[in-house]
Amino acid sequence: MLKKIGILFLISLSSCSLIKPKNKIPKTEFRGVWIATVVNIDWPQRGGDPWKKQQEEYLRILNFYKALNFNAVVVQIRTAGDAFYNSGISPWSRFLTGEEGLAPETDQDPLKWLIREAHIRGFEFHAWLNPYRATFDLNTEVLSENHDYFKHPDWMIKYGKKYYYNPGLPGVQNHMVSVIEEVVANYDIDAIHFDDYFYPYTIKDEVFNDSTSFLSNNPSRLSLENWRRSNIDSLVKQTHEAIKQQKPWVQFGISPFGVWKNKSTDPKGSDTKAGQTTYEDLYADPLLWMEKGWIDYLVPQIYWSLKLKVASHRVLLDWWAENYKNSNLYVGNGPYKVRNNSDKAWNKKKELPKQLRLARKTEAVRGNVFFSARSLMSGNKDIVNYIKKELYSYPSFTPASPLIVREEQPLPELATIEDKDNYLSITFKFPDSSNTRFANVYTIKNPKKPPLCKPENIIGQIFMDSSSSFNIGKGLIKQRKHIAVTFTDRFRKETEPIVILLK
Repeated sequence: MLKKIGILFLISLSSCSLIKPKNKIPKTEFRGVWIATVVNIDWPQRGGDPWKKQQEEYLRILNFYKALNFNAVVVQIRTAGDAFYNSGISPWSRFLTGEEGLAPETDQDPLKWLIREAHIRGFEFHAWLNPYRATFDLNTEVLSENHDYFKHPDWMIKYGKKYYYNPGLPGVQNHMVSVIEEVVANYDIDAIHFDDYFYPYTIKDEVFNDSTSFLSNNPSRLSLENWRRSNIDSLVKQTHEAIKQQKPWVQFGISPFGVWKNKSTDPKGSDTKAGQTTYEDLYADPLLWMEKGWIDYLVPQIYWSLKLKVASHRVLLDWWAENYKNSNLYVGNGPYKVRNNSDKAWNKKKELPKQLRLARKTEAVRGNVFFSARSLMSGNKDIVNYIKKELYSYPSFTPASPLIVREEQPLPELATIEDKDNYLSITFKFPDSSNTRFANVYTIKNPKKPPLCKPENIIGQIFMDSSSSFNIGKGLIKQRKHIAVTFTDRFRKETEPIVILLK
């Protein structure tokens, strides 16, 4: 029984943020997973299934990655002009409800539920949107009458087997910014996320027919290529500004195709032989976005093995590490290829773990994101167990954005501790300006021996949800005489520890 409880404030001695832990697993490391909803790749298994079944499937994904000590989910909430949320702009997605425009049969707001369940488990929720893909195929009969294909046919360009929004139209850009503003205003997300779909990947002998908008919306008389890039730059800049104006703590991240340019076309490019590049084919310039401070993080999709000659993972990781600036750099990994690819390197148990180790030992890289969620859930237990044991054995916190200068926040005051049968109920008094997101509880041996807040000692990360109290089970504390409590705010900044003496 915990009979007497005291509290100690240890300032510089017990610093969490100033003392770099000696352990090999970093205290701060982004560990994310993409949850793809387009054509039900990861979730839900089938559009139109009962909401309860879809909930169970989502929780299965969260619990799987929680057990692996991941800390972020990147969930696709807009696949092709649709919405996985109650929108005044876009119709409900058929990949959720089975019929586009049809609302789900639940009183809950699906996206609010998705976000809350992620937060409860200690995950950040990054809302992933495809801005320019209007349809997934040419079957427009499945579209809602409220889809932009019908409301704004002048915005659409047919290319290959899909329709795309025309990025060169000011009306399209304004529309996309409105989509972002709606999500940021109405939902407690941690980030907005774009993937690599800007201008479409090049299709041989096909023409992306934007010549009319090029002639009428090009006052600077740019070349077609530079004009297209300027359109994407404009969307990125406007999205950044719209997010930060509403909620400055919400981050903006982009995951471009893994090759910026090949060295054969630009000496500054990577030593690769990619058939397409993000700059020349998708008209995206992530180097500019980082330089201008328009994105909080970048996740190049380096979905190749370490030694693949035409596009080596090692070569590309080093290239991005040398060329990033002003943002956090994460690596996009492709576990969907594990034992499922013509490149035999993916048959090896340690191919993916070696990629993670390379990222961790590269100073510029702050974490990894896996595509996609189901890749490690349907087999390959040996690799999953290896990652858990050797690489992700302890929790880790997501990095703060380098774009945000956040002042030190005053520590909350301990208000009460109630000793219940199986848990402690701890209440704090927070300052009015508090943006607290999580409470972090650590066990400690000696409160006078720093560092106190080591990742291997964390026993709980509790979502506060505007609450001033939380519970921690006595079974987690065991026979420890001390625990330390810190708080992480919406800006990802952790407070100094408050040490509580239990005796």
